Amino acid sequence: MRERSGARRVRTLLATITAGLTAVLIAGCAPQEDLALNAPNADGSTTSVDARVVEIAAAERGAPVKFEGTDEYGETVGSADYAGRVYVVNFWYAACAPCRVEAPILQDTWEAYQDDEVGFIGINTYDQPATAISFAEEFGITYPSVIDVIDSQATLAFSLVTPIQATPTTLVMDRQGRVAARIIGQIPSASILATLVEDAVAEAP
Repeated sequence: MRERSGARRVRTLLATITAGLTAVLIAGCAPQEDLALNAPNADGSTTSVDARVVEIAAAERGAPVKFEGTDEYGETVGSADYAGRVYVVNFWYAACAPCRVEAPILQDTWEAYQDDEVGFIGINTYDQPATAISFAEEFGITYPSVIDVIDSQATLAFSLVTPIQATPTTLVMDRQGRVAARIIGQIPSASILATLVEDAVAEAP
């Protein structure tokens, strides 16, 4: 199968990041588990050089995800709010160190793609509303987060169609509400997330 141009761009960006990590590793400052080899997938997905970033071919995507929950301000929010749009889902909680590192990347990307009507939503897997609000104020986050600690229904809805293997995990959803791309763990760079979003936006409606 010919690799999509967007996937090639993701791989090129991640190759540059991995090369930098390799240099640090040689100097004795980076953990070995940060690096991994290329891994082909049987399900039509394309896995990056560090095996954490996956783009899924349109023909191989699972069912649309339907979810609903209550955000940190007590408002109902769910998949219906993003119908027909590309949107990004980020699983997080306030004490998660990688979540704190990637928060500015998520907010900046959200702001950059508002003109393309790209939606963003967080799913907080651990905190109470007050903690989530404090986090949002600290990092300037302006998109909502489902408070999922009570029944985990939003997390369950996504886990039925894609692995939620770590916190943070970030998903890019296509206009049909299907998982188009997945980042397991901390977002490697703003460029990686932007590329995944752009690829989803560029798809025909």
